[in-house]
Order: sequence, then structure tokens, then C-alpha cells
Amino acid sequence: MSKTSPPKLPKGSGLPKLDADGLLHLYREMATIRRCEELAAKAYTLRKILGFCHLYIGQESVAVGAAAVCRTDDFWLAAYREHGHAMAKGVTARAMMAELFGKATGCTSGLGGSMHLFDKSVNFLGGYGIVGGQVPLANGLGWAIKHSGDDRVCVCFFGEGAANQGAFFEAIALAQLFKLPVVFVCENNGYAMGTAVDRQSAVTDMSTRAIGVGMARDSFEAFDVEVVRERFGRAVKFARAGKGPVFLECVTYRFRGHSMSDPAKYRTKAELEEKKKSDPLAITEDRLRDDFGVTDEQLKAIKDEIEVIAQDAYTFAEESPVPDPTTLYDHVYAGT
Repeated sequence: MSKTSPPKLPKGSGLPKLDADGLLHLYREMATIRRCEELAAKAYTLRKILGFCHLYIGQESVAVGAAAVCRTDDFWLAAYREHGHAMAKGVTARAMMAELFGKATGCTSGLGGSMHLFDKSVNFLGGYGIVGGQVPLANGLGWAIKHSGDDRVCVCFFGEGAANQGAFFEAIALAQLFKLPVVFVCENNGYAMGTAVDRQSAVTDMSTRAIGVGMARDSFEAFDVEVVRERFGRAVKFARAGKGPVFLECVTYRFRGHSMSDPAKYRTKAELEEKKKSDPLAITEDRLRDDFGVTDEQLKAIKDEIEVIAQDAYTFAEESPVPDPTTLYDHVYAGT
């Protein structure tokens, strides 16, 4: 029996180094997601958003860094903590917020809510509430890409808890077997709901899951959006070239609880404060100041612009109409 090592990713992405404008763009994207999420938390406490609501605060660098190297025609799938992914892929703040409010102007017409954002116009093909349920779906998209003969990729985001699901293992085995152009992205934020990663898995580097199927892999701390852009760029370059799937582990951290109803008492305040020293926005602000001479006044002006965008999305969602009750069963049963 032959023994082969998993393939290696390229040593560089080939992406140009970011200039001031490029880094400011990524900062704006992250800060806009952060502010919209903060307003979503406010709306939830006022019961304007009902049901579940899982915030992405603290992890913005992953989605924004990934979007920086993907094309509009690439497909994205995510789990239920997907507000940031949807916005990074191109869903507008208005459409995202209105969907959280369950309004007809939302990206799925108020029928999906927080955990099921979807927008085919930007190829964001859904947040999924079943843990790991989106991972096999990524293979279907990868299969379609491969047989269409183009060079798109499918990017599938999930948490480290999903990396323990049976469907996950089946999916990565098939993806590698058929060399599907899928980038599997494990956002390891340290906790599956309230269970720490070292209490749920004997292996805490989730990227090692790829070794057993012979898949290319990478694992890195993902707090710096520039690092995410570069490392993600290598993975996309590999998959887009038809060399097969890639497993990325992005080590990150969520600053809020698992959901809005989670007080997060399973971690200490000291741990949270220590992790906040790696806030993706703060890292990028320091880089803008130190490397490009961006002033605090310039950063404040950007934040003021973002506040207008976020408040506009909130107001738009609040004032939008609820869905017509006659549409309740639309898209449930096939038409005759």
C-alpha cells in the first residue's frame, strides 16, 4: 500500500501588499459588521428581534479577510453565527438587519430570520441551524463547480463543535476523494456553546482532522485581518487551481455569549479581557496609525460614517412591513 503525505499549500498567496486604502477598506468592513451587531444586540433586548440571535463580535477578521480574496461568483455557506459572513459577502446592512427583525424587506423576505440569512444575488447560500449541516452541502456546490469546468470555489464556514459531527467527517472524506474546490473553514472560537474545546476533543488543532483524508490544511491565529487575507489567499489559490479542497482552522474568539440568551458564565472575566487585547479592530487601528499615519480624527470620521450606515439599517428594519401572512407557505411546497 502506498503512503503519501497530504499536499502542501503554496508558500505565498501572490496577493499584493495592502496599501493604506486597502487596509482602510477592510477596517471599514469589520467596523460596520461590529456596529450592526451591537445594534442587533440592542434590538434583541427590546424584543424587536425574536428567537435566536448569535453575534459575530470578535470574529470579524475571519469573514472580512476571506472576502478580500474571494470573487462575487464564489459560493459561501455558513452556520447560524452568519451575520458577519453575509455582510462580508455583499448582503447589505439594511437587508441583513431587516431579516433579523423578521421584516418583508429582509434578504429572505422575513422568512428566515437570524440563523437563515440567504442571498443568491451575491452567492451567499445560507446560514444553517443544524450543527455541521452545511458541510455536506458544500460538497454539492463543489461538485457543481467541478463539472461546470470553471474556477470558482465554495467556502464553507463552521465552528469547532461541528468538526466533531459525523456528517463533517463524511463530507471531508468525499471532498478529498473527488478533489472538490471547497475551502472548509473552521472558526475555532474556543467554545461549542459552553463547552471548551479541550473538553470536547482530544485534539485541539482542528485542522489535523484533514490529515486522515489526505487534505491540505493550515491553522493560524485569525485576529489580524491581514494575516487572514494572506493565509486564506493561499488556500483559495490552491483550490481554484483544481488541486482539491483545503481545511483551514482560524483560531478566533467571540466576545459575547454563544447566543443572546447566554450569560457565558463558563469563562472568567479575566479570560475575556485578555482575549480582547487581540480585538481585530484594535489590531487594524494600530496598524493604520503605525504604518500609514492614519490619525485618530480620521478613524473617528470613519466610525461616524459607519454609525450612519448602521443606524439607517436599524431604522429601515424597524419601519419595514412584516411579511404578508399569505406568503407563510411560499417556498415550502412545490407549485402545481
